[in-house]
Amino acid sequence: MQNTVLILGASGKIGSHAAETFWNAGWTVRRYKRGTDITEAAAGADVIINGLNPPSYRNWAKTIPAITAQVIAAARSSGATVIIPGNIYNFGNQPGTFDENTAQTPCAKKGQIRVDMEQAYRDAGVQTIILRAGNFIDPNGNGDFMSMLAMREISKGKLTAAGDPDAMQAYAYVPDWARAALALAEKRDTLGQFEDVPFPGHSFTTHQLRDTVAAATGRTIKVSPFPWWLMTVLAPFWELAREMREMRYLYSTPHRISGTKFNRLLPDFQATNLDDVMLSGLPADIDPDKVMRARSQAIAAE
Repeated sequence: MQNTVLILGASGKIGSHAAETFWNAGWTVRRYKRGTDITEAAAGADVIINGLNPPSYRNWAKTIPAITAQVIAAARSSGATVIIPGNIYNFGNQPGTFDENTAQTPCAKKGQIRVDMEQAYRDAGVQTIILRAGNFIDPNGNGDFMSMLAMREISKGKLTAAGDPDAMQAYAYVPDWARAALALAEKRDTLGQFEDVPFPGHSFTTHQLRDTVAAATGRTIKVSPFPWWLMTVLAPFWELAREMREMRYLYSTPHRISGTKFNRLLPDFQATNLDDVMLSGLPADIDPDKVMRARSQAIAAE
């Protein structure tokens, strides 16, 4: 019998890649239409991918609990397993390697909201998989870390550092995350009722990203600090600026995500090559393959 997955947030980073990955694996894919009844949409579904987020990063305190309650109700009604893209806000500003046993000591409001959200799923008695990841990198952009922050001025030869450029940071290549979600969904009958699964993804610093981009493109790449002063000026008038400032600490907190549990559950998983992940956010005009072809043509013409 064919499995069915309901994708919440199907046009977003998580939802779009999850929909494609599950479809290619032979699943029936339903795309949830925001504003409709989730319980009705989930009828007969085996898995729910909860990729819903507050629009424009706004009003987490009301929106996240409301989404959580609706998804729990839908999972109870349908018997579906819920898979959630967890994040590392739960761990606050403690540096280190995060795993399923790391103390959850949030230092920001959004961190506490995520802790409370996960506890609600744990208490609800519906099978839930938290596939916890770092900053998402989407090769399609789609408002990801690279397009919105790190590479926002790369066409000018600049990388943007939101914090300490030597601080190790955890990243998740969204196509890899989606493949991992599929693999866990297909073995959900062997998993516990609540599974906190750290997704190791990739880890690198802004300076390492700079060196990789420079080597691949033959360009000199500078690292410039993000203009947090502007966010401070705009914060009284712009909610997104206030929300961004709250998470500023994260970009100077060195961290990785452990692969121990992940590798035990999915020992055959092969992540995308690190350089390919780091270069995936480059715009077409400085695509490294295009640069190399141009160099080859120039050499041949000499």
